[in-house]
Amino acid sequence: MTTATTERTVLERFPAGGPRGSWPAEEFAHARRLEGLPAEVVMDLATDNFLVVVKAVNS
Repeated sequence: MTTATTERTVLERFPAGGPRGSWPAEEFAHARRLEGLPAEVVMDLATDNFLVVVKAVNS
């Protein structure tokens, strides 16, 4: 049986308290996706930040 672990690289952090209607983490992730990186946004509840991450699966 093979198990895979998922590691994430944090590309950038954005505070959750941005101005209303502002989505800087999503905009940053979108720009990275246009460059070919599979970037996604996740919420770090402990620090109240949005993180733009790229997953890497290692087996």
